[in-house]
Amino acid sequence: MVYIHERAEWPDFEWSAEKLSDSLALVRHKQGRLLGRMGNLGFQLKAEASLQTLTEEVVKSSEIEGEILDRDQVRSSIARRLGMDIGALTPAERHVEGVVELMLDATQKYEQALTADRLFGWHAALFPTGRTGMQKITVGGWRTEQAGPMQVVSGPLGREHVHFEAPTARRLQSEMKAFLDWFNAEQGQDPVIKAALAHLWFVTIHPFEDGNGRIARAIADLALARSEHSTQRFYSMSAQIRKERRAYYDILERTQRGTLDITNWLDWFVGCLGRAFDGADSIIGNVLQKAAFREKHATSGLNDRQQLMLNRLLDGFEGKLTSSKWAKIAKVSQPTATRDIDHLIKRGILQKDAAGGRSTSYSLVPSSAD
Repeated sequence: MVYIHERAEWPDFEWSAEKLSDSLALVRHKQGRLLGRMGNLGFQLKAEASLQTLTEEVVKSSEIEGEILDRDQVRSSIARRLGMDIGALTPAERHVEGVVELMLDATQKYEQALTADRLFGWHAALFPTGRTGMQKITVGGWRTEQAGPMQVVSGPLGREHVHFEAPTARRLQSEMKAFLDWFNAEQGQDPVIKAALAHLWFVTIHPFEDGNGRIARAIADLALARSEHSTQRFYSMSAQIRKERRAYYDILERTQRGTLDITNWLDWFVGCLGRAFDGADSIIGNVLQKAAFREKHATSGLNDRQQLMLNRLLDGFEGKLTSSKWAKIAKVSQPTATRDIDHLIKRGILQKDAAGGRSTSYSLVPSSAD
């Protein structure tokens, strides 16, 4: 099996601009339309939409790699770092803070050059203990020969499927220098194509022992932020990739086993980005719903627990809200949870659901427009 990085023409990528022209024009139109819609929102609503999007990006990028992060911790960490007031802040664990730090550095400081030291900082933030699971790894530096061949595999032990094998460690210095020189240079290339190419190129080199996928997606986000000249994010590429995870890995594997003509990869990436723009409608709708809710129900006089739980409900609470779930999430006693809920019922904010189980459940009172 010959991988693209083993071909003599590597890394001289080729693609058909003609085949991509229609899909690229469509995605640029969607991008402009989305940014225009967000520009019409007020400062507070744009900030809320960006917070929701960044939270989704961090959570879903980790989910792609099989790591489940606490959404409240992620949201609180982002809000604190951006100086946003969202009421009670959930303390974030060290590894959550690291993932958030990586994403915010990529999207908030998109104008800064991408350097080896910056990538080492991102990698160290992802692995603050110097381990992935129980295994000790090289952190804040390229993988070494001692780590052995870098293979991307799936499947149970003894029946692993090798999707791809990366360049040897001795090539990494020159490979990463070529990549970073290209990324930081002005080639007059379409920025969406550059984001797609950067993602593929970096993940093919696979310079770290772990975390390459998350860092590749952060690099693509950085490139997309440059294309929009904005630190605010209103769509999540990682959330869309998570939905299309199987197709994502399939196209990466086919591309890395193919030739240097990467038209199919670029076409998939551009299409996935377009679907991410389409998905932003739900984020905008949710933000507007929250704004209408706050306008209808003056939320002054509510404690931090009530604010937290109302935000959870507005964000789309999974399952039914009961007093026991309230107590567990808000970390209070059952009587305190019951008092919080009763107060919101008296305010006309919550209602009891129709009986349908052993536990009474509650939901938001629908507005007349619903």
